Amino acid sequence: MTFLVLSQILNGLAIGMLYALMAVGLTLILGVLNIPNFAHGVLYALGAYFTYTISELTGSFYVAILVAPFLVVLVGFVLESQGIKRLYQAHHDYQLLFLFAVALILQEVIIIVWGPVGFSVLPPAALFGAVDLGLLVYPKYRLALVVFSALVIFSLYFFLTRTNLGAILRAGIENREMVTVLGIDINKVFFLTFGLGAYLAGMAGALATPIMGLTPSMGLDILPICFVIVVVAGLGSIPGAIIAGILIGLSQGLTTIWWPEATNVVIYIMMGVTIIFRPQGLFGIR
Repeated sequence: MTFLVLSQILNGLAIGMLYALMAVGLTLILGVLNIPNFAHGVLYALGAYFTYTISELTGSFYVAILVAPFLVVLVGFVLESQGIKRLYQAHHDYQLLFLFAVALILQEVIIIVWGPVGFSVLPPAALFGAVDLGLLVYPKYRLALVVFSALVIFSLYFFLTRTNLGAILRAGIENREMVTVLGIDINKVFFLTFGLGAYLAGMAGALATPIMGLTPSMGLDILPICFVIVVVAGLGSIPGAIIAGILIGLSQGLTTIWWPEATNVVIYIMMGVTIIFRPQGLFGIR
Protein backbone atom coordinates (compact mmCIF):
# COMPACT_ATOMS: atom_id res chain seq x y z
CA MET A 1 0.00 0.00 0.00
CA THR A 2 2.86 2.37 0.82
CA PHE A 3 4.34 1.71 -2.62
CA LEU A 4 1.03 2.54 -4.28
CA VAL A 5 0.52 5.76 -2.30
CA LEU A 6 4.04 7.02 -3.00
CA SER A 7 3.70 6.13 -6.66
CA GLN A 8 0.44 8.06 -7.00
CA ILE A 9 1.84 11.03 -5.10
CA LEU A 10 4.68 11.23 -7.62
CA ASN A 11 2.23 10.76 -10.50
CA GLY A 12 0.05 13.52 -9.10
CA LEU A 13 3.06 15.77 -8.68
CA ALA A 14 4.12 15.22 -12.29
CA ILE A 15 0.63 15.96 -13.64
CA GLY A 16 0.28 18.83 -11.18
CA MET A 17 3.41 20.51 -12.56
CA LEU A 18 1.89 20.40 -16.04
CA TYR A 19 -1.32 21.85 -14.65
CA ALA A 20 0.70 24.58 -12.94
CA LEU A 21 2.36 25.59 -16.21
CA MET A 22 -1.01 25.77 -17.92
CA ALA A 23 -2.69 27.60 -15.05
CA VAL A 24 0.02 30.25 -14.75
CA GLY A 25 -0.28 31.03 -18.45
CA LEU A 26 -4.05 31.23 -18.19
CA THR A 27 -3.78 33.40 -15.07
CA LEU A 28 -1.46 35.85 -16.80
CA ILE A 29 -3.81 36.28 -19.76
CA LEU A 30 -6.90 36.49 -17.58
CA GLY A 31 -5.25 38.89 -15.15
CA VAL A 32 -3.71 41.31 -17.65
CA LEU A 33 -6.09 41.12 -20.62
CA ASN A 34 -9.18 40.33 -18.52
CA ILE A 35 -10.07 37.62 -21.02
CA PRO A 36 -10.79 33.95 -20.18
CA ASN A 37 -8.70 32.41 -22.94
CA PHE A 38 -10.83 29.58 -24.30
CA ALA A 39 -8.09 28.91 -26.87
CA HIS A 40 -5.54 28.11 -24.15
CA GLY A 41 -6.23 24.38 -24.32
CA VAL A 42 -5.77 24.13 -28.07
CA LEU A 43 -2.42 25.98 -27.76
CA TYR A 44 -1.44 23.18 -25.39
CA ALA A 45 -2.50 20.65 -28.03
CA LEU A 46 -0.50 22.45 -30.71
CA GLY A 47 2.56 22.32 -28.45
CA ALA A 48 2.15 18.55 -28.25
CA TYR A 49 1.63 18.06 -31.99
CA PHE A 50 4.52 20.37 -32.91
CA THR A 51 6.71 18.34 -30.54
CA TYR A 52 5.65 15.11 -32.21
CA THR A 53 6.37 16.47 -35.70
CA ILE A 54 9.74 18.01 -34.84
CA SER A 55 10.89 14.91 -32.99
CA GLU A 56 9.95 12.81 -36.02
CA LEU A 57 11.81 15.14 -38.40
CA THR A 58 14.93 15.67 -36.29
CA GLY A 59 15.02 12.44 -34.31
CA SER A 60 15.58 14.50 -31.15
CA PHE A 61 12.98 14.96 -28.44
CA TYR A 62 15.17 17.61 -26.80
CA VAL A 63 15.15 19.77 -29.92
CA ALA A 64 11.39 19.31 -30.16
CA ILE A 65 10.61 20.55 -26.64
CA LEU A 66 12.85 23.56 -27.17
CA VAL A 67 11.41 24.59 -30.54
CA ALA A 68 7.73 23.59 -30.28
CA PRO A 69 6.73 26.12 -27.55
CA PHE A 70 8.13 28.98 -29.64
CA LEU A 71 6.04 27.87 -32.61
CA VAL A 72 3.03 28.06 -30.30
CA VAL A 73 4.14 31.57 -29.32
CA LEU A 74 4.02 32.56 -32.99
CA VAL A 75 0.45 31.25 -33.18
CA GLY A 76 -0.37 33.20 -30.03
CA PHE A 77 1.10 36.40 -31.46
CA VAL A 78 -1.02 36.03 -34.59
CA LEU A 79 -4.18 35.44 -32.54
CA GLU A 80 -3.55 38.49 -30.37
CA SER A 81 -2.42 40.92 -33.06
CA GLN A 82 -4.87 39.93 -35.79
CA GLY A 83 -7.88 38.95 -33.73
CA ILE A 84 -8.09 39.79 -30.05
CA LYS A 85 -6.50 43.24 -30.44
CA ARG A 86 -9.33 44.27 -32.75
CA LEU A 87 -11.87 43.34 -30.06
CA TYR A 88 -10.44 45.12 -27.02
CA GLN A 89 -13.02 47.89 -27.34
CA ALA A 90 -15.83 45.52 -28.23
CA HIS A 91 -18.26 43.93 -25.82
CA HIS A 92 -16.74 41.19 -23.68
CA ASP A 93 -19.01 38.58 -25.24
CA TYR A 94 -17.40 39.05 -28.66
CA GLN A 95 -13.96 38.30 -27.22
CA LEU A 96 -15.25 35.11 -25.62
CA LEU A 97 -17.01 34.00 -28.80
CA PHE A 98 -13.92 34.72 -30.87
CA LEU A 99 -11.63 32.66 -28.63
CA PHE A 100 -14.17 29.83 -28.45
CA ALA A 101 -14.35 29.83 -32.26
CA VAL A 102 -10.54 29.81 -32.48
CA ALA A 103 -10.40 26.78 -30.19
CA LEU A 104 -12.81 24.83 -32.38
CA ILE A 105 -11.13 25.93 -35.62
CA LEU A 106 -7.64 24.99 -34.46
CA GLN A 107 -8.90 21.63 -33.23
CA GLU A 108 -10.26 20.95 -36.71
CA VAL A 109 -6.96 22.13 -38.20
CA ILE A 110 -5.19 19.54 -36.05
CA ILE A 111 -7.50 16.85 -37.42
CA ILE A 112 -6.92 18.02 -41.02
CA VAL A 113 -3.13 18.19 -40.69
CA TRP A 114 -2.39 15.24 -38.41
CA GLY A 115 -5.55 13.16 -38.78
CA PRO A 116 -8.19 12.06 -36.27
CA VAL A 117 -6.11 9.19 -34.86
CA GLY A 118 -3.91 9.88 -31.87
CA PHE A 119 -0.17 9.39 -31.57
CA SER A 120 2.28 8.45 -28.87
CA VAL A 121 5.81 9.76 -28.33
CA LEU A 122 8.51 7.81 -26.54
CA PRO A 123 10.77 9.65 -24.09
CA PRO A 124 14.43 10.07 -25.13
CA ALA A 125 16.75 7.12 -24.57
CA ALA A 126 18.44 8.76 -21.58
CA LEU A 127 15.07 9.09 -19.83
CA PHE A 128 13.65 5.75 -20.90
CA GLY A 129 13.02 3.14 -18.25
CA ALA A 130 12.83 3.54 -14.48
CA VAL A 131 15.02 4.50 -11.57
CA ASP A 132 15.19 2.78 -8.19
CA LEU A 133 14.23 5.24 -5.45
CA GLY A 134 14.53 2.68 -2.68
CA LEU A 135 10.87 2.40 -1.71
CA LEU A 136 9.72 2.16 -5.30
CA VAL A 137 10.88 2.02 -8.89
CA TYR A 138 9.64 5.05 -10.82
CA PRO A 139 9.83 6.15 -14.49
CA LYS A 140 12.81 8.39 -15.21
CA TYR A 141 10.88 10.67 -17.53
CA ARG A 142 8.26 11.57 -14.93
CA LEU A 143 10.98 12.50 -12.44
CA ALA A 144 12.71 14.58 -15.10
CA LEU A 145 9.36 16.21 -15.88
CA VAL A 146 8.93 17.31 -12.27
CA VAL A 147 12.45 18.74 -12.10
CA PHE A 148 12.31 20.52 -15.47
CA SER A 149 8.83 21.95 -14.84
CA ALA A 150 10.02 23.24 -11.46
CA LEU A 151 12.95 24.98 -13.19
CA VAL A 152 10.61 26.59 -15.73
CA ILE A 153 8.26 27.78 -13.00
CA PHE A 154 11.14 29.10 -10.88
CA SER A 155 12.57 30.94 -13.91
CA LEU A 156 9.16 32.42 -14.64
CA TYR A 157 8.72 33.51 -11.03
CA PHE A 158 12.18 35.10 -11.08
CA PHE A 159 11.28 36.91 -14.32
CA LEU A 160 8.02 38.23 -12.88
CA THR A 161 9.50 39.35 -9.56
CA ARG A 162 13.03 40.47 -10.49
CA THR A 163 12.75 42.16 -13.88
CA ASN A 164 11.20 45.43 -15.03
CA LEU A 165 9.04 43.71 -17.62
CA GLY A 166 7.85 41.25 -15.01
CA ALA A 167 6.92 44.13 -12.72
CA ILE A 168 4.91 45.68 -15.55
CA LEU A 169 3.05 42.41 -16.12
CA ARG A 170 2.28 42.10 -12.41
CA ALA A 171 1.13 45.70 -12.34
CA GLY A 172 -1.12 44.99 -15.32
CA ILE A 173 -2.77 42.20 -13.35
CA GLU A 174 -3.42 44.47 -10.38
CA ASN A 175 -4.44 47.66 -12.20
CA ARG A 176 -4.37 48.02 -15.98
CA GLU A 177 -5.41 51.68 -15.83
CA MET A 178 -2.42 52.54 -13.64
CA VAL A 179 -0.05 50.97 -16.17
CA THR A 180 -1.55 53.11 -18.93
CA VAL A 181 -1.31 56.28 -16.82
CA LEU A 182 2.40 55.61 -16.26
CA GLY A 183 2.93 55.94 -20.02
CA ILE A 184 3.47 52.27 -20.74
CA ASP A 185 2.07 51.01 -24.05
CA ILE A 186 -0.61 48.67 -22.74
CA ASN A 187 -1.05 47.09 -26.18
CA LYS A 188 2.55 45.86 -26.09
CA VAL A 189 1.93 44.51 -22.61
CA PHE A 190 -1.11 42.63 -23.89
CA PHE A 191 0.89 41.30 -26.85
CA LEU A 192 3.77 40.01 -24.71
CA THR A 193 1.44 38.61 -22.06
CA PHE A 194 -0.49 36.56 -24.58
CA GLY A 195 2.78 35.31 -26.05
CA LEU A 196 4.07 34.27 -22.62
CA GLY A 197 0.82 32.48 -21.85
CA ALA A 198 1.03 30.69 -25.20
CA TYR A 199 4.61 29.66 -24.46
CA LEU A 200 3.64 28.08 -21.14
CA ALA A 201 0.74 26.22 -22.77
CA GLY A 202 3.01 25.01 -25.56
CA MET A 203 5.68 23.90 -23.10
CA ALA A 204 3.11 21.97 -21.06
CA GLY A 205 1.88 20.25 -24.23
CA ALA A 206 5.44 19.40 -25.28
CA LEU A 207 6.31 17.88 -21.92
CA ALA A 208 3.03 15.96 -21.74
CA THR A 209 3.48 14.03 -24.99
CA PRO A 210 5.37 10.97 -23.61
CA ILE A 211 2.98 10.43 -20.68
CA MET A 212 -0.42 11.48 -22.06
CA GLY A 213 -0.15 10.83 -25.77
CA LEU A 214 -1.74 13.00 -28.44
CA THR A 215 -5.39 13.26 -29.47
CA PRO A 216 -7.15 16.10 -31.33
CA SER A 217 -9.42 16.74 -28.33
CA MET A 218 -6.62 16.93 -25.74
CA GLY A 219 -6.83 20.72 -25.63
CA LEU A 220 -10.54 20.84 -24.88
CA ASP A 221 -10.07 18.03 -22.33
CA ILE A 222 -7.55 19.94 -20.22
CA LEU A 223 -9.12 23.41 -20.52
CA PRO A 224 -11.85 22.92 -17.87
CA ILE A 225 -9.25 21.66 -15.41
CA CYS A 226 -7.18 24.80 -16.00
CA PHE A 227 -10.17 27.02 -15.21
CA VAL A 228 -10.84 24.98 -12.07
CA ILE A 229 -7.26 25.63 -10.94
CA VAL A 230 -7.56 29.36 -11.61
CA VAL A 231 -10.79 29.52 -9.60
CA VAL A 232 -9.35 27.51 -6.70
CA ALA A 233 -6.17 29.60 -6.72
CA GLY A 234 -7.92 32.96 -6.95
CA LEU A 235 -8.10 35.17 -10.02
CA GLY A 236 -4.79 36.89 -10.71
CA SER A 237 -2.72 34.90 -8.20
CA ILE A 238 0.33 33.43 -9.93
CA PRO A 239 1.79 31.68 -6.84
CA GLY A 240 -1.73 30.45 -6.14
CA ALA A 241 -2.00 28.98 -9.64
CA ILE A 242 1.24 27.05 -9.09
CA ILE A 243 0.17 25.68 -5.73
CA ALA A 244 -3.40 24.94 -6.82
CA GLY A 245 -2.17 23.15 -9.95
CA ILE A 246 -0.01 20.86 -7.83
CA LEU A 247 -2.85 20.30 -5.34
CA ILE A 248 -5.25 19.36 -8.13
CA GLY A 249 -2.71 16.93 -9.58
CA LEU A 250 -2.09 15.34 -6.20
CA SER A 251 -5.81 15.06 -5.49
CA GLN A 252 -6.32 13.23 -8.77
CA GLY A 253 -3.39 10.93 -8.10
CA LEU A 254 -4.57 9.98 -4.63
CA THR A 255 -8.20 9.63 -5.68
CA THR A 256 -7.04 7.05 -8.23
CA ILE A 257 -6.09 4.75 -5.34
CA TRP A 258 -9.42 4.62 -3.51
CA TRP A 259 -12.01 5.83 -6.04
CA PRO A 260 -10.69 5.73 -9.63
CA GLU A 261 -14.07 6.60 -11.14
CA ALA A 262 -14.07 9.96 -9.34
CA THR A 263 -10.64 11.11 -10.52
CA ASN A 264 -12.12 14.01 -12.48
CA VAL A 265 -15.11 14.55 -10.22
CA VAL A 266 -12.95 15.40 -7.21
CA ILE A 267 -11.47 18.50 -8.82
CA TYR A 268 -14.91 19.97 -9.52
CA ILE A 269 -15.92 19.21 -5.95
CA MET A 270 -12.86 21.18 -4.83
CA MET A 271 -13.91 24.07 -7.05
CA GLY A 272 -17.48 24.04 -5.73
CA VAL A 273 -16.33 23.99 -2.10
CA THR A 274 -13.90 26.84 -2.79
CA ILE A 275 -16.58 28.98 -4.43
CA ILE A 276 -18.97 28.43 -1.52
CA PHE A 277 -16.57 29.06 1.37
CA ARG A 278 -13.92 31.31 -0.21
CA PRO A 279 -15.20 32.87 -3.46
CA GLN A 280 -11.99 34.84 -3.98
CA GLY A 281 -10.01 31.59 -4.08
CA LEU A 282 -7.38 30.25 -1.73
CA PHE A 283 -4.85 32.93 -2.61
CA GLY A 284 -6.95 35.60 -4.29
CA ILE A 285 -7.71 39.00 -2.83
CA ARG A 286 -10.35 40.29 -5.24
